[in-house]
Amino acid sequence: MTGFFRDGNCSCGPQDVGVHAVCAVMTEEFLAHQKAVGNDLSTPHPEWQFPGLHPGDRWCVVAARWLQAHRDGVAAPVVLASTNELSLRLIPLEVLREHAVDVPDDPSALISD
Repeated sequence: MTGFFRDGNCSCGPQDVGVHAVCAVMTEEFLAHQKAVGNDLSTPHPEWQFPGLHPGDRWCVVAARWLQAHRDGVAAPVVLASTNELSLRLIPLEVLREHAVDVPDDPSALISD
């Protein structure tokens, strides 16, 4: 189960110094990049209740790690509605929106008449 607290949410608290706030959809590129920079998200670690991730999985990732991937051109898609607002301390909203998979190009289409 995702989230720092393993509660299925990208909730953050004082104990979460990494700020696991970005709800990201895993891609091969993102997972490979994370492994290359020393953050292997593919290998299971049962001792941490970590299943190991695959492309298509949604997971709450550390905001700074996601931003690093963005700067390196391999940011994972973001589920903006499930991303914790604490991520905005590190990542501008416009950057998150660029990678959002849950927000249409024209949000006014979500408003019914």
